[in-house]
This record gives sequence, structure tokens and C-alpha cells, in this order.
Amino acid sequence: MRLWDRYRLRLRRKRLRYRALRKRRDLSAVVDRTREYGRDAILLVAVLRNERIRLPYFLRYYRDLGVTHFLMVDNASDDGSRDYLAAQRDVSLWTTGASYRASRYGADWINWLLMRHGHGHWILAVDVDEFFIYPFCDTRPIRALTDWLDAGGARSFPAMVLDMYPEGAVDAERYREGGNPFDIASYFDGGNYMISRNGFYGNLWIQGGPRARTMFADRPREAPSLNKIPLVKWHWTYCFVSSTHMLLPRRLNLVYDEWGGEKASGCLLHAKFLSTFKAKVAEELERRQHFAESREYIAYAETLKDGAGMWCKWSEKYINWRQLEILGIMSKGGWA
Repeated sequence: MRLWDRYRLRLRRKRLRYRALRKRRDLSAVVDRTREYGRDAILLVAVLRNERIRLPYFLRYYRDLGVTHFLMVDNASDDGSRDYLAAQRDVSLWTTGASYRASRYGADWINWLLMRHGHGHWILAVDVDEFFIYPFCDTRPIRALTDWLDAGGARSFPAMVLDMYPEGAVDAERYREGGNPFDIASYFDGGNYMISRNGFYGNLWIQGGPRARTMFADRPREAPSLNKIPLVKWHWTYCFVSSTHMLLPRRLNLVYDEWGGEKASGCLLHAKFLSTFKAKVAEELERRQHFAESREYIAYAETLKDGAGMWCKWSEKYINWRQLEILGIMSKGGWA
């Protein structure tokens, strides 16, 4: 990169870390158990609001995967999420009534918690409706992946968001607490993805899938981005720039091989489109706390009204990670 661009990136990182330092005042500790995990703990960090019905399966899924401790921020939930999380022995919980939008959609809060508690740990930054899968996840714990990444000197690992949806209307079958969401939302788009490269930050930019196909068909460039880098060997000087789509320093975003090879990658199975979704859309349209004045949620409300769904004759029914590798959506790269 040019010297000027490197300077701009360093300045940007300093500003984001300073923002995170200031935004720590938004957070009040409900229960802080961070002294209870060891130096080799794998941490998960997430920001949520009114996700009580999802939490039992979410926590069980990531515990089974091998996550050691959860760093959770509750953004003024009123559905019992806070009390439920506070009672979990492997959860440290902070609460805030501050603006989600003013925190850069939670990124400032996450950056502060990782600056304070994540140094030296592999961390997984996800939303409560995202479920991380990686090569061999059905037979190997996440520590096997992080050990392999450590051995190769890698400090970050990418995952494409894969929107999952039911065959019929989104609200046709009720989602019940503790249930596997993919028993209902079991379909995905096997193609229809656009990939470009962000020359400044160096990350790939991915769009497409069912949301682009159904909600942004006339303006696909406005469709949500699907590229994320959720797994990082954290250093206190790092920061997320835009959600978990990209990080600084820039080298953490170079998770692909420009010379024709294929690096390992995963997916985040996205369980947004369940029977709980319409209530979430109505709430967010009133709060207007999401990106671009909740443009995405406006599109959701318009597209999914009157029992409309996202399934089409080209939809694929999810089987396992190997199916996604065959389709070219993720890769085991050189991990044997």
C-alpha cells in the first residue's frame, strides 16, 4: 500500500480504539466472571436485545463446539434475556440502555470488551442468530481448528453468512425455545453470490443469496453483506471496523489466497427467518437502530407480508459442511 494509505489505516485504528474506550461508559456489569477462565480459553462475544427464546439452543450449540466463556452485552432487553444470561455460570454479562446505532451497531462495545478481556485468546464474534460451522465441525472441536491455525501462524478465519429459511412462509411453523432452528429453516441458496474486493481494507465483499434475490432484486448492490471474519486470535490493539465484516490491522482481512490457491473457510448459518422474525421486524422499524435507517428491515416488512416466503425451486436443503464445500461456499483448504 502507499505510505499515505498506511497512515490513514493507522489513524483509523487509533480513532476506533479511542471510541471503544469512551463507549465503555455505556456498559454496566451485571455479572463479571472473567477471572474464572484460563489463559487458553476460547471466548465468544455477542450483543443482543430480546433474544430469550433463542438463548438456550445458542449457548448449548457453542458449548458443544468448545467455547469456554461468553462475553454478552444486553441492550435493554425486556423479555427476560438479562436474568437468564446472568444465571449461566460460563457467562459474563454487561447491560446498556444506550443507542445501538451510536455504538456503531455494537462494534464499539465489542471492541472495548475484547480490548479489556480478549487479549491473547481466540475469540468468536457472532450474532445470536448465527451458528458457526467449519471443516470437520461434526467430528472436531473448535480448539482443533484454532490449534491448526496457531500452527500455521494464522490469526483470523473467515466465514460467509448463509441465510437459512423454511420451505413455506417464515411464520408458518412456530419456533419453540430450545429447538434446533434448522429443523425449520433448513433451506439455503446454493448460488447467486457476488464477490468483490475492498482495495483499501483488503477484505472480500460478498452479497447475494435469498435476501438479494427476494428483497433487493431491483438493487442488488444494496443487499446485506455476507462476508465476516468472526474467529480471531485477539490482540488488545485490534479492532473491528464494520460489524465483523473487516478488522484493523489490515492483514487480518487477507483470509484468501490471491495466487490461485484456496484457504480454509467456514460459514455462519443464519437463523434469522423463523416465526419470531415478524415481531423483531416490527420492533426494529419502530426503534430505527439499524444501518441506513433500518433500510434492510423496511425491505423485510415489504417482502414477507401476506405469508410470502423465500423458498424457490433452486433452493438447496442443508445436509452438512461437506455439502457446502462441494458447492464452493466454504473450504477445508489444506486442513486434512
